[in-house]
Amino acid sequence: MRVLMLSLLLQAAPVATGPSAPGQTGTRAAQGREAASARVSEPAGAGTRVASAAVAVSEPVSPETRARLLRREVAQVALAQVRTPDTAWQPAQRDCAGLIRYAFRTAYRRVASARLVSPLWRDARGEPSDFADAETLLARNFTALGRDAATREALRTGDVVAFRQEHDAGPVFHLMLVVRPEDRAHAPARVVYHPGEAGAAVRTGVLDSLATEAPREWRPVPANAAFLGFFRFKEWMS
Repeated sequence: MRVLMLSLLLQAAPVATGPSAPGQTGTRAAQGREAASARVSEPAGAGTRVASAAVAVSEPVSPETRARLLRREVAQVALAQVRTPDTAWQPAQRDCAGLIRYAFRTAYRRVASARLVSPLWRDARGEPSDFADAETLLARNFTALGRDAATREALRTGDVVAFRQEHDAGPVFHLMLVVRPEDRAHAPARVVYHPGEAGAAVRTGVLDSLATEAPREWRPVPANAAFLGFFRFKEWMS
């Protein structure tokens, strides 16, 4: 019932589709396939469903400009998956961590492709890797920002909302990607996530609604022990 309630809460968002709700972490099942695909150029036309998504950066730009362009691309790529998943995002890689990996890698390919000469992620041992599951993304690739309302208000596109749900088979990590307009007066911050089940649709909802209306175990608030906090990609901390 609680999972259904969360599904209905996020399904109310204008661009949300599909019946699923959070339930599965990014796993290593697709590790080999993703590592291989990361070394292959993105197919022509993939990921171009959002208007003006591709950004050609042929001249050096300031770190501030690059960061802004990367965040913009991460947002566009993530939201495009809600409408129709890109064919370049392999079905075997479609889970909560896979969405983050795909959105970040595609953004870098469009804006700062030189960064992809070496793997974007670190594995559980801290070594460069094309793959990192949800737990490893948090432990090795993202930095904790905090868990309170002030931190939530300060989140930017590309930040992550993280949960750890306890199950009989062991803990399950779940990540949601934050998308926030550059002009905060334009629209509220949203979360975009894949629920983890095979064939499930990517979903989106308003971040503040998640904090106040979702089942308690899915609320990003300090009182929720399953809420790990808000996180930011380490390379974007400067």
